Amino acid sequence: MGKGGRKQLGSYSCQEVAKHDKRDDRWIIINNEVYNITEWSKRHPGGSKVIGHYAGQDATDAFRAFHNDLDQVQKYLLPLHIGSVQKGEVNKNYSLEKDFRELRETAEKMGLFKPSYWFFFIHLAHILAMEVMAYLTLYYFGTGWIPFIVSVCLYATVQSQIGWLQHDFGHLSVFKSSWLDHVFHFLTIGCIKGASPSWWNHMHYQHHAKPNVMGKDPDVRVDQLFVVGEKMPVKVAESNKSSMPYNLQHKYFFIIGPPLLFPVYFQFMLFRHIFTRRLWKDFIVVMAFYVKFFYLYTPLLGVGWVFVYYEIMRVLESHWFTWVSQSNHIPMDIDEDTAEPWIRLQLKATCDIEQSFFNDWFTGHLNFQIEHQSLKHSGELWEATLHAHHVS
Repeated sequence: MGKGGRKQLGSYSCQEVAKHDKRDDRWIIINNEVYNITEWSKRHPGGSKVIGHYAGQDATDAFRAFHNDLDQVQKYLLPLHIGSVQKGEVNKNYSLEKDFRELRETAEKMGLFKPSYWFFFIHLAHILAMEVMAYLTLYYFGTGWIPFIVSVCLYATVQSQIGWLQHDFGHLSVFKSSWLDHVFHFLTIGCIKGASPSWWNHMHYQHHAKPNVMGKDPDVRVDQLFVVGEKMPVKVAESNKSSMPYNLQHKYFFIIGPPLLFPVYFQFMLFRHIFTRRLWKDFIVVMAFYVKFFYLYTPLLGVGWVFVYYEIMRVLESHWFTWVSQSNHIPMDIDEDTAEPWIRLQLKATCDIEQSFFNDWFTGHLNFQIEHQSLKHSGELWEATLHAHHVS
């Protein structure tokens, strides 16, 4: 401590900060200020992993992208502040980062991050309408093969589309009040989709923090079954721990990939997350989905066929999710963490998909993945991007 009980602040080089990247020793840089987040990361509302992925690195742009109300979070930084980056330290990415921050400020001034409530209302309304149609198809036309197939396809569409919609609520990017975003997130992903909001945040925020980074992005943590990109096959081969015939993965992918992702793996992981962390609010909203589903469909289909219906629906949803989520990530670079600046990392890991009415709907507007990953998460941004595409 300095005079008067004030904390003595230091001056650190980027090389010194980079040494503090261990689980029990974490420093980060934000706006050229150095913060010791070792203890705070354990209490971080977004989870310890997502903030820990930037330990030893400059987290300025990641910090800006993940926090809508910067004034509110500044108060948490003050007691963590231990000093500044040494004057004269050369930032080789300064020009790139400066241009990117100016671009983001311009987008904010243009109002591109203002959410359109009408957009989200229409999206939710069409999902609820399809859920009603899925039930009424069996209720009015019976349980023959044609009504069964139509109904299960409608319900799989509901599950896929609500997955895209809850994504915006989960990013707290719709309402001015984060409390309202949380309420709608619990409603959409919990009661309508049957998944844990906290589990989704835990997984998805890590993905945004370090997309396509091996060991940090859960979406490419697939090496137990598959290898993707150019670097992962080499790393797995060098480890001598490979247990799968990866040369045949293009064949067994369709057997153990999407068909098991949602019905088995995701179900196991989300309930494990709920019970190990005692997230009883999550448990209540997830069970609300299952109570509603089995209460409505068991009288129509019987106990056995309602489970068949559910599994087919999850398999279809799983395929839909896989093709969308991987089409704008897997073709790009997949590498270990090389501490790339925010914008360069996002551009290397994501790509856009051609704009069309169908692509916009089918992907939940995540065909504009570059804009979503690098700038901010807002429904109005999709509409502004759509307008720009139409004008051009």
